[in-house]
This record gives sequence, C-alpha cells and structure tokens, in this order.
Amino acid sequence: MSMQNVGVIGAGTMGNGIAQVCALAGLQVAMIDVSDEAVRRGTAVIADSLERLVGKGKLSAADRDAALARVKGSTRYEDLRGTELVIEAATENLELKLRILRQVDSLVGPETVIATNTSSISITQLAAVVNRPERFVGMHFFNPVPLMTLLEIIRGLQTSDAAHAQALAFARTVGKTPITVKNAPGFVVNRILVPMLNEAVFVLQEGLATPEDIDAGMRLGCNHPIGPLALADMIGLDTLLAVTEVFHADFGDPKYRPAPLLKEMVAAGRLGRKSGRGFYVYRAERNA
Repeated sequence: MSMQNVGVIGAGTMGNGIAQVCALAGLQVAMIDVSDEAVRRGTAVIADSLERLVGKGKLSAADRDAALARVKGSTRYEDLRGTELVIEAATENLELKLRILRQVDSLVGPETVIATNTSSISITQLAAVVNRPERFVGMHFFNPVPLMTLLEIIRGLQTSDAAHAQALAFARTVGKTPITVKNAPGFVVNRILVPMLNEAVFVLQEGLATPEDIDAGMRLGCNHPIGPLALADMIGLDTLLAVTEVFHADFGDPKYRPAPLLKEMVAAGRLGRKSGRGFYVYRAERNA
C-alpha cells in the first residue's frame, strides 16, 4: 500500500520535525496536538526551518510553500481519518502514549499502520492496546529529525512482515536510512548511548572534571562530534532520566541506575536547551 497521507500526533520538537520531512517528501500531513497554540508553535518551527533551507540555497521558495501547504495543523483527532500511517510522537510517558494510541485506533481504518516514536518504551506493550497489533510498529526518529538520517524500525512481538515492510518503505520515502531492531529497552542506539551519558553525569557529580573538560575529553579523545553533557542538554535531561529509569526498571540491573545529579537537575527544572539551562546555560533563567 502506497502511503500518501500521514498523521503525526504531537507538534513539539519531534512531531514537527517528522511532519517537516514527510511534507518535503510530498506526503500530506495532519499534525495533531492538544491546543491551537501548540499547533501554531509547531507550524512556525517548520516554517522557520524551511526558510533557513531556502536561505542556504537548499530549497526553492516554491518547494517551501508547497511543503508548508501539505501540513495541516489541527487539534481534532478526527482529521486522522483517511491516513495510511499515523505516527505518535508524544512525550516519553507510558500512560499518555497508551491513551493516545487507543484514541487513534478508534478512528483509523483497518489497513492503517500505527507507529510510535519512542526512545525506550516497549513496542509490544504499546501494541497490546490497539485492535490490530500486527499493524503496529516502532519508528524511532533522532533529534533533530530533519538532519539525522537514521530511523530505527522496531518490531514488536506482534508486528507483521507487511507492516514492517511498509515502515521500511516509508523511511526511504522520507529520506531516512532504516535499521531493523528487535523490541528491547532502548533498542540499539539508546541502549549504547544512554548509559554513556548517564556515566558522564556520574563523572561530573564526583567532581572528576568540569562539564567543559568532560565534553572536550570525549570530543577529542573519542572523536565524538559533541560531548556527552552537551548532548544530554540537547536531548533534554527529563527525557534522558525517563529512558534511564526504564532501563533500570526493565533490566533490573543496578548498572542502569540514574545518576542522583541527573534527578536533581530535572527536579530543579534544569532540563537543558529547552529550559534555558542544564549542564550549560543557554539563556538567562527567570528570577536568576
């Protein structure tokens, strides 16, 4: 089945990025969020991103306008009717995702593939709440979605070969390079990455080096393009903590315990770039 109409649940960082790559690939996109303001912000981010591409000579003004016209922002789940694929891209919260997926499942057709953009939650567990779990698949995009080429395609226990093949085809349509992964906490990339980021927080907590020197060490010593603490700030410390807690709970192994400093940072609202401060300061904090 050829996919021409895609639904994206969530107009935040991941959702608007997914909507953008779909629109640039010529797909019609219904981008759904809980409020008109959230939809407006997501649409504005897409417009700004496309404008930067025009400024760099990577996109024509006509193609920019056409891509924007393909994105329909809405607060109505009913606008998902007629889509061949729906990608849930809500916050990394199990109960929220389950609630959204039940709502999506009640509206879409029997042939629609339902996907979740999760970085750690079990695809098998999420699939269990929809009526056709064989049509359910994980699609783990990486931030920033328009720039990162990898797409992890995760098969739950129930995922059919047909849904898996459609997910692979979609990935290539939107210019991503897919890898197929079995369902397990963190899948492949985050299974390796998140413990490293958490360990960098332990190193900082123990006072072994400053954030700048920790990041310089990994950039220069391991040839990483960005240091682990700066990357944690980019991902969002709340997201990092959530994934680490899933690892700790699901594996039952103390090596995955989240660093106490990471918990403290999240409790203080220092979530990284999106809050203006994490391990680094990005803008002046209110009442600072």
